[in-house]
Amino acid sequence: MKVSVKSFFIPENTVTAVTKEDYSKAENIINATNAFARSTYKCVYIIDYYQQDFLYISPNMALLLGKSCEEIMDFGYRIYTDFVPEEDLKILLEINQKGFLKLNEFTSNDKVKYSISYDFRFMNGRKRRMVNHRITPILLDSNGNVWLALCTIALSSSKVAGNIILQKDGESAYWSYNLKSHRWDFCKGIVLSDTEKDVLVMSAQGIKMEEIASTLCKSVDTIKACKRVLFNKFHVGNISEAIAYASNYRLL
Repeated sequence: MKVSVKSFFIPENTVTAVTKEDYSKAENIINATNAFARSTYKCVYIIDYYQQDFLYISPNMALLLGKSCEEIMDFGYRIYTDFVPEEDLKILLEINQKGFLKLNEFTSNDKVKYSISYDFRFMNGRKRRMVNHRITPILLDSNGNVWLALCTIALSSSKVAGNIILQKDGESAYWSYNLKSHRWDFCKGIVLSDTEKDVLVMSAQGIKMEEIASTLCKSVDTIKACKRVLFNKFHVGNISEAIAYASNYRLL
């Protein structure tokens, strides 16, 4: 399958009328993003849909792709066409189109309150790493199209690509995209009890199950049962995957 960079920039999000003055104002966003990148383990970058390129990438992108920051900036959108397996690239193209179509159902004020997340693999030599990728609109053009978007990349707990979720800030409900039916389904969302949150947080801190039980005044069997419930809710197999899932999907 031959995919060009242009394939990612669709008519439904044609950005127009961005001026030099607009770009001078965007410097503040770049500086803020750079500060944010220094405070997180995630890879961070900004997509410019007007110039159809990247406006900023964080230094740790070099570790993910095995290339220097300068090389990655030169690659631009070719990091997808050159570093993503063909089967995952098909998914990215579908997400890109269907994501913008869904966003266009919302008002301009609401668009910037949504984020879309999904899982796919990056190739670094022979290594393939499953990552969770999240895109959040930052600025729109005068027609309400997405001009700049903030992207973050973290290691994923998933074994398969997809898991596409569109969610509004502050809401537990979300839209899930089904790659088989090719449609968006509305979901009520996962709600965690206080105990489930405590178990996840303390497990992330490396606290052993016996100490978690003592701290929460619960039995060890209750904590074990709580973990099993979490694994079923998240469709994961262990506590490390559960912590990654809860973090990526903002459940904590």
